[in-house]
Amino acid sequence: MKLCAVIPSFNHSAKLEEIYNILETLKLTVIIVDDASSPEHAKVLQQLIKKHSALHLVTHHTNQGKGGAVISGLLKAKALGFSHALQVDADGQHDLLDAEKLISLSVKHPKALISGQPIYDSSIPKSRLWGRKITHFWVHIETLSRQVKDTMCGFRVYPLITTCQLINSVKLGKRMDFDIEIMVRLFWKNVDIKFVPTHVDYPEDGQSHFRALEDNVLISWLHTRLVIGMLIRSPLLISHKFSKHKRLKNGLTSD
Repeated sequence: MKLCAVIPSFNHSAKLEEIYNILETLKLTVIIVDDASSPEHAKVLQQLIKKHSALHLVTHHTNQGKGGAVISGLLKAKALGFSHALQVDADGQHDLLDAEKLISLSVKHPKALISGQPIYDSSIPKSRLWGRKITHFWVHIETLSRQVKDTMCGFRVYPLITTCQLINSVKLGKRMDFDIEIMVRLFWKNVDIKFVPTHVDYPEDGQSHFRALEDNVLISWLHTRLVIGMLIRSPLLISHKFSKHKRLKNGLTSD
């Protein structure tokens, strides 16, 4: 298992060095994807590159959205020879002390997608909380399962072989719809998904690029497509579900 970290960044330079330093203590190579940040933020990234020779920087000249940045980072990680990539957001919401838990579970289950399962405090906006609940309701329908507990947390470890195969074969959403879609589609491909509870906060000085109207429209359209995809795949999904249940019953698979 050869693991790196991928950080998508769009005008999020304030906490990047702090995040990098924590990831460096875990002996992780770090790939930052600059999604066409402003000159002010791009300058900070260039300074980081000069200061940390092991840091890799991928630069987008036009903004592609968070999903587009993650896709570029994962493909870069695969090209560099890594087998797994830890996705970390650049805004400081994630408790990076839990990174070792995600990595340890990935070592135990190298073919699985490992994701954080957020534990929120009072800092989360109520509108975002309810939006997540609505998305999770639809995801349970799209997967015909309650196994997928959270699809919107950007703190996860991807197995790069299956993930990059999916990226190269399907046109995925490139904005805030990406995290949801790639997890559902990996589930459809019978990739096991496991979750690690982790604290997530919304710092007062945090900067969100979530666009209330545009991104909610994108996510709504995504769920429409995924429900149609579920209907097409429902016989296979049901078959996988009963097959897994049988293996668990026979003690051949651990949860």
